[in-house]
Amino acid sequence: MAPSVADLETPSTVDVIANLKQEVKEQVKGPSYPFYYPQWDLNEKFTPIEPFEFTDPGSRANPAKPHLLTANTTTHDISPYLGTEVTGVQISQLTPEGLDELALYTAERKVLIFRDQDFKDLGPEKQIEIVSYFGPIHKHPTSGNVKGFPEFHVVYRDADHDEHREYIGLERSSLTSWHSDISYERQTPGTTFFFILDQACIHPPAAAWDLTSSSPTTVEAYRRLSPEFQKRLEGLRAVHSGVAQADISRKRGGPVRREPIESEHPVVRVHPVTGEKALYVNPGFTRRIVGYKTEESEHLLKFLYDHIAKGSDFQIRGTYKPGTVVVWDNRLTCHSATLDFDNVLRRHAVRLTPQAEVPIAG
Repeated sequence: MAPSVADLETPSTVDVIANLKQEVKEQVKGPSYPFYYPQWDLNEKFTPIEPFEFTDPGSRANPAKPHLLTANTTTHDISPYLGTEVTGVQISQLTPEGLDELALYTAERKVLIFRDQDFKDLGPEKQIEIVSYFGPIHKHPTSGNVKGFPEFHVVYRDADHDEHREYIGLERSSLTSWHSDISYERQTPGTTFFFILDQACIHPPAAAWDLTSSSPTTVEAYRRLSPEFQKRLEGLRAVHSGVAQADISRKRGGPVRREPIESEHPVVRVHPVTGEKALYVNPGFTRRIVGYKTEESEHLLKFLYDHIAKGSDFQIRGTYKPGTVVVWDNRLTCHSATLDFDNVLRRHAVRLTPQAEVPIAG
């Protein structure tokens, strides 16, 4: 007698996925770029960052960008307000004039997504040399870095390590964390580079690099405010703090390579090349409005955070593929990892973060 449907044991979707994960995990032996595996050396210490003179390379650029946007270059604007995909040009082959134009184009479009790049295979010395053109590269006080090359901020996640979720906190219902990188430093980042080294997942190859981050432009966020509200923000300054980041690292047994600092920055800053005004607050590091009482500060900051986060019409999601390098202007955007990649067995990427000018008030 044939068994009935009820008698048949059918594996659940959870079981199927778990088995598939295990099969892929057994096939994937380790990171494709083990040199960039993150380290957290508790004995590594950095000296305080000294002030430095800075001139944005974009100020020297030819507005027509003939060395960057050549006849072979193809561009596709993702949104009217920010985000452009660029193909047909290698960042590694750009002349100084081309790098100047890259800085300007990044400021104008806020986020550039370069495809088919050889950047991840250049080696650390060459990668640092190129990105240093845009300013001294920041050495992160708490994140995973590369042994001998502390300029690299390493993003690493696999089946056994999930630093981002641990950092944000498992008690939160949403793991979205809007921020501008290290905004607590006196001289904050400008033209910033991020590139994927490796990703292993259980998706079919066509979707294997569907790993995303979100980014709103704080320029358009400022423009959307009423003229009267914009006036209210003029002259306001906010405290940005690295203290919580250092405390979290200590609690996790991680390093604090440099004692945390707090800096005051204008709530509205001006880009030194384009002259555009942008909101410069973020829930990751901004703590209070200078001169406001606690309730007043919290009320204003919450409005600005919500305004930036809810502006889906001036946000983009950048999708990564092999050979992708993302360049963004940290002065004009916020960003967050989008943690909808539970089926990913490995995500390995690095960021190089040049520092720029002391923020200029709008």
